[in-house]
Amino acid sequence: MSQDNLGLFDTPPDRTEIRFALTIGLLLFATLILILPVRDVRLPEINAFVPVINAIMLVGELITATLLYSQAVVFRSRALAVLATGFVFSALLLVPHGLTFPGAFSPEGLLGARVNTTGWIANFRRLAVPVAIMLYVHLKRADQMTELGIERPIPNIGVQVIVTMALTAALTVLATIGHDLLPPFFIDRSELIYSHAVGLQSAMFAVFAVAAAMLFRTRNSVLDMWLLVALAGLLAESLLTLSLRGRFTAGWYCLFTMTVFSHLVVMLALIAESNRLYARLVLSTAARERERDARLMSMDVVAAAISHEVGQPLAAVTTNAMAGLNWLSRPKPNVDMAIKAQQATIEAGQRTFDVIKSIRAMFAKGSDTSAKYSLNDLVRETATLLDRELASTKVSLQLALDETLPPIQADRVQMQRVLINLFSNAIESLATTRGRPRQIGVRTLPSDSKDVLLEISDNGVGISPVEIDQIFEAFVTTKATGTGLGLSLCRIIVAEHGGLLWATKGDEYGATFHLRLPCADR
Repeated sequence: MSQDNLGLFDTPPDRTEIRFALTIGLLLFATLILILPVRDVRLPEINAFVPVINAIMLVGELITATLLYSQAVVFRSRALAVLATGFVFSALLLVPHGLTFPGAFSPEGLLGARVNTTGWIANFRRLAVPVAIMLYVHLKRADQMTELGIERPIPNIGVQVIVTMALTAALTVLATIGHDLLPPFFIDRSELIYSHAVGLQSAMFAVFAVAAAMLFRTRNSVLDMWLLVALAGLLAESLLTLSLRGRFTAGWYCLFTMTVFSHLVVMLALIAESNRLYARLVLSTAARERERDARLMSMDVVAAAISHEVGQPLAAVTTNAMAGLNWLSRPKPNVDMAIKAQQATIEAGQRTFDVIKSIRAMFAKGSDTSAKYSLNDLVRETATLLDRELASTKVSLQLALDETLPPIQADRVQMQRVLINLFSNAIESLATTRGRPRQIGVRTLPSDSKDVLLEISDNGVGISPVEIDQIFEAFVTTKATGTGLGLSLCRIIVAEHGGLLWATKGDEYGATFHLRLPCADR
């Protein structure tokens, strides 16, 4: 099976998600524009500010990395593993950044920090995610060209984490012990060497722009969209940093806030998408269970049909064959009668083949499990069972139930299978509906003094006039993956309870299914 996606993020974002992401991106740049006029306003030095911000980002980025690593293992994706490692690297560098920041834990910072130590660690950290995104884009193409299985090994996450820890330690040593090997861009703990800082931030801005361009060209998933939002945040931060001349200003505090936001947005998107995946899994499992039940019922149906319909002509075959043998076994064989018996045997055999070819689903009449109950209550119970599917597909259910409806006498389990099938068909019909609210209407009313009527309507794609006369036939389906047994079984169940099931075209959109059942006191 070719893997053209990354599993959890295999579907493109919908319009709502795209609009939300664009809103966040515009909000980041609007914040940049608003803060520029007051960026150099000096504010009090809050020593606890950087440790608190770093702690928040540390937890968020480790959660993001964990979610990505779990998907990388499941789908054997090197691209996701490298992306996760980028977030781990960014998270680990937060530790020396906080420890070496002047004033956070000591006036000059811990670990032998010098004036430019914290600044260089911060810049190393800011480069981690964009570089990881560029590698992610490159490796994702390679992942898509290989098969999921033996050809694609599971990423060695342990090795990647160890290498990342070693690289973090090496960069920390470089920024502390090797401080003088790096170009300076701070005069003291507050003031920048502006010309040096502009050159460095311009180079970093170019890296962020290249990463954004690469990702934008190959974007195809929800993850890609939110990574673009994170890169937009980094671009906005770079533009703000280019205009800053020191620490502890309004612009500097805003810069840290934007950094937190742009990194945490990916984590929140991952969590939201994971929840959506879980919801889809639950719904898919429920659908498979219903399909399994339907298949088991269809097997029972076929077995019952064979037992009932084929048994009679086979018995005739045996009887006529024995009669022909008796006519020939007499002291004076009656050839004419034997010939007639053999002809009857052939006719009975032909009827057997005709029955096999024309078998239709039917339910075995076992022990009587019918009971008296309210059809309205069964409708509400079924709607509750399908509540998650209705919510996930954004379908609203409108009930118009006549509370004066008399009770019915029927097998509750079988009738609920009928309602579930009709509801599920309506939901699937609405799945491709665009430009109008997705609605299912359910109405109950007395048909006459002896029957009750249930109508299930939707405003989906509807049924063509040609198909509407055939959809209740066995093995006839309008779905690409349907078995063609669902509505056939439903009609048989209803017929066995003395009722009728038919469909009509909707007034403007969709279709309406009508279910008429006899009252319990009929």
